[in-house]
Amino acid sequence: MADFTAEERIALQDLLTAYSWALDTGDTEALVALFTPDCIMSEEVFEEPDIWHGHEGIRGLAHHYFNAPGFPGRQHHVTQSRFKRLADGRVESQSFAFITECQGEPPYTLRFAGWYDDIIVKSGDRWLFEKRLVRLWDGPVLSRFPGKGEWKPRKRPPELVIRNPQSQS
Repeated sequence: MADFTAEERIALQDLLTAYSWALDTGDTEALVALFTPDCIMSEEVFEEPDIWHGHEGIRGLAHHYFNAPGFPGRQHHVTQSRFKRLADGRVESQSFAFITECQGEPPYTLRFAGWYDDIIVKSGDRWLFEKRLVRLWDGPVLSRFPGKGEWKPRKRPPELVIRNPQSQS
């Protein structure tokens, strides 16, 4: 595993930050620009994963969330990222992810605790997501603990039913 330069690490972290800012401020085109044209984004949270393909898929994801009740005001917090350079030059990344819902008066609600599992590629002078998986903090990541390691999907709340023809199980 090759080490990363300080500039590479900052650029990779900037990609993760730009994702949260674009998503949480409703900037569809800024969000799309963070992904390769042939990207795959999969949210493996509910009974059936939601899978989004390519730039049109990311636009569909944005359309769904930006119009979902309760989504405006959420903040995606990404912390403790680790990066590994793969033999082909791509980067594998895992990060903790927390989503707060900032509605009304504090204290605010923690809506999600999980992690991102990413494949990131260099395109020109920019890093882009080629694959992004969103997962709950359970399942195989906890397999070293007795009685843990099996993923148990959450029941999808009605306000998060995705009507996306690209989504597949």
